[in-house]
Amino acid sequence: MISLRIITEDNFIGAFNLKLAPGQERFVSHPVRSLAQAYVYRNQCQPFGIYEDETMVGYVMVIYDYDIPEYDIWHMMIDESKQGRGYGSAALDRVLEYIGEKPFGPSDRVTLTCNTDNQQALNMYKRKGFKETGETDGDEVELSMSLRLER
Repeated sequence: MISLRIITEDNFIGAFNLKLAPGQERFVSHPVRSLAQAYVYRNQCQPFGIYEDETMVGYVMVIYDYDIPEYDIWHMMIDESKQGRGYGSAALDRVLEYIGEKPFGPSDRVTLTCNTDNQQALNMYKRKGFKETGETDGDEVELSMSLRLER
């Protein structure tokens, strides 16, 4: 069973110990950097550990952009030893459920970016209903979806 748990003083070291597979550093920031961003944006974001039962298998951060408004998914990663088991897909389902509760404000729009070389992640996001917006930033493509259409 995959669940999300808020990153706290009790589990942040577990997030620091997560490892990216070789070559994935260009696809996603390590949780150490992400948690620093979470501190800076603490009034509009929530970092989570992704858990299988009692074991942290990954990390993700949800941030709310008050200017647009929309929810953004940042830095989602699964530990290299746990990849290829469906944890990313299950975690994305939990993240979308969390966003559906509208914890920071009203918006049905969910956006993320993904490196164009990360075909496995791109395919997963598209299977979940994300569509490319046409916006790019270097080698990152923006994808978005509306929860209103999904629920």
